[in-house]
Amino acid sequence: MAAAKAAKTSTFVWEGKDRKGSVVKGELNGQNPALIKAQLRKQGINPTKVRKKGISLFGAGKKIKPLDIALFARQMATMMKAGVPLLQSFDIIADGLENPNMRKLVDEIKQHVAAGNSFAAALRTKPQYFDDLFCNLVEAGEQSGALETLLDRVATYKEKTEALKAKIKKAMNYPIAVVAVAVIVTCILLIKVVPQFQDVFSSFGAELPGFTLFVIGISEGLQEWWFIFIIALVAAGYLFMQAKQRSEKFRDGLDRAVLKAPVVGNIVYKSSVARYARTLSTTFAAGVPLVEALDSVAGATGNVVFRNAVNKVKQDVTSGMQLNFSMRSTNVFPAMAVQMTAIGEESGALDTMLDKVASYYEAEVDNAVDGLTALMEPLIMSVLGVLVGGLIIAMYLPIFQLGGVV
Repeated sequence: MAAAKAAKTSTFVWEGKDRKGSVVKGELNGQNPALIKAQLRKQGINPTKVRKKGISLFGAGKKIKPLDIALFARQMATMMKAGVPLLQSFDIIADGLENPNMRKLVDEIKQHVAAGNSFAAALRTKPQYFDDLFCNLVEAGEQSGALETLLDRVATYKEKTEALKAKIKKAMNYPIAVVAVAVIVTCILLIKVVPQFQDVFSSFGAELPGFTLFVIGISEGLQEWWFIFIIALVAAGYLFMQAKQRSEKFRDGLDRAVLKAPVVGNIVYKSSVARYARTLSTTFAAGVPLVEALDSVAGATGNVVFRNAVNKVKQDVTSGMQLNFSMRSTNVFPAMAVQMTAIGEESGALDTMLDKVASYYEAEVDNAVDGLTALMEPLIMSVLGVLVGGLIIAMYLPIFQLGGVV
């Protein structure tokens, strides 16, 4: 531990003059300024300034996202294919990273490897970033001597998984954002515009229509209790997030409810099938035994219904049942996925068939997202029309009635 700590590297910014006397500058990773200067002199550069690179205020809090991990896996796969030594690969990748937290993570992994640990063991020290599937595949690659091939499969898996998640988020974020804007605009109209009409109506001395009175009542309640509404909204959001984090029963109920939701449920269902097939294909192709592979698959599906189904499949396969028979008995997996699995088992090309299943359902999710987006646009416009148009009608209805009387 002490040796690893002593060998910790940092990024240094340097400035100096080359053999022609021209001023040059750049960045280098090293343990201390003295070693950086020695390295520069070997390159024919006379260093004049060497200082540790500071962390920007905004960059310091930048989180490490799954896409950063996917990019790291792809870069490592590229380095291994090019024949670059493992430790040198870490340095090259770290130099090109803009996220300081990601750069720090790569450096910490390098220190573990430099201390004599395996790459997989180093990754296991960061479970919040590298799941069991990632670590198991890297470990299989190290043991089989095909690390570059397994890293390439890991990179492909992570890229496709994140692309699938991005498509689902795209389908959800657009309508949520538009509805949120619609609610904000409606609240502004109720708080600022409706009271102006209310002052005008008070001079009529006539009974107002029921719809107008209803809107005025909402406006008065919102003006008087707006802070209560905001507190209630924030509290509801907080309680929802806490229940989701702490209550497994709540999460499981939410997963089941999402699958039954119209339109959205179909997208989530197909994405879970795609993740199941992609994960099982990747692990099985890497030489991981089927029963062990199903352990990683259960957590990767992202839904309790599929997780329970995969656990049942694992028990059945352990007892000697064929994978496709077990999948069919769960009544969760679609017929196409079951049939392709059966063909793969009969032909001895299970990983290839599962890969085709994953690609098919990923394309289905893509099409479903595009269809949902196209469907949501007129639906959202209708909602906006009802909200804003309803307020306008409620405010002008008394004026129309007054004009009829006159």
